Amino acid sequence: MKLRSFFILLLLGISVISFAQNANRAKQFNLENGLAIQGYDPVAYFNQNKALEGNKQFSANFEGVTYRFINAANKEAFLKDPKKYEPQYGGWCAYAMGATGEKVEIDPETFKVLNGKLYLFYHSWTNNTLPKWNKDEANLKLKADKSWMNIFH
Repeated sequence: MKLRSFFILLLLGISVISFAQNANRAKQFNLENGLAIQGYDPVAYFNQNKALEGNKQFSANFEGVTYRFINAANKEAFLKDPKKYEPQYGGWCAYAMGATGEKVEIDPETFKVLNGKLYLFYHSWTNNTLPKWNKDEANLKLKADKSWMNIFH
């Protein structure tokens, strides 16, 4: 009986930790009503090399963050390895994260896949941060990695 109680308490503890991690992701990630990348399909950036809007019928939640996909195959690929497809820095602008350590909105159609990772960027008619990132990518990436670790730990 004591062993059974121990396992029940252990599972309860794991559930509480998991809930806290999911809440932290939902708080720190760039989400609109719980939806990541403004509804764009994270797998399409890799497989189609395009920013494509996902379909509500092909949605999946990973640790408190909802993603949409263009089809069932992309959803299935994501569910097999979500960390592979999730955008870096919680979906915030990679350039801003590296340059100032700030969470800045993105244009989901301005992106770069580098070394198997998805980076998203702010882009308005007056300012596209992707070329700025490209000019000093190694330095900005190091700074962005540190900034994100300070924000999301």
